[in-house]
Amino acid sequence: MSHRHFEGGRLIVASHNPGKVREIKELLAPFQADVVSAGDLDLPEPEETGLTFIANAELKALASARAANAVALADDSGLAVSALNGAPGIYSARWAGPDKDFDMAMRKIESELGDAADRSAKFVCALTLAWPDGHCETFEGTVSGVLTFPQRGDKGFGYDPIFVPDGYDITFAEMDPDKKHDMSHRADAFSKLVPACFA
Repeated sequence: MSHRHFEGGRLIVASHNPGKVREIKELLAPFQADVVSAGDLDLPEPEETGLTFIANAELKALASARAANAVALADDSGLAVSALNGAPGIYSARWAGPDKDFDMAMRKIESELGDAADRSAKFVCALTLAWPDGHCETFEGTVSGVLTFPQRGDKGFGYDPIFVPDGYDITFAEMDPDKKHDMSHRADAFSKLVPACFA
């Protein structure tokens, strides 16, 4: 299957989340992209009405691509906790409330888990590259791990302080950012996107 390539120039990151925009900019550094965020351009945030990470990534990417008349990259990602039937999942940001209070969201997860023995979880990331004509290229990545409480580390964002990836004994928030970039759900999705659309 052939994929459409990004030909360089302006690339909108369809996000108003500074941590996410920073991470995506770092992952895109090797490519000829003039990266600007939807927040920088004051583009409206579309309502995320999709029922999957992929549906929401496509919805956000298309909204920014059409509003800015430029190629846009959107990420929809979240934490899926096994013992909570995959919650918070696509509602990961909403669990943090309008103030994006992830400390509160992490406490909520701990409370909902109670004394459940299963602490396994995974981060999921859907990445969509969209063009103003409506064409989309979408890729999904995951990273598995376990949850730990209380939260540890101050390097990441979102749910990073409670997530210990498989094979490690430190959280994403305790990990050197370069190390996290090599193995995160976003890196996994990028490892599929890049050869298809940027290489």
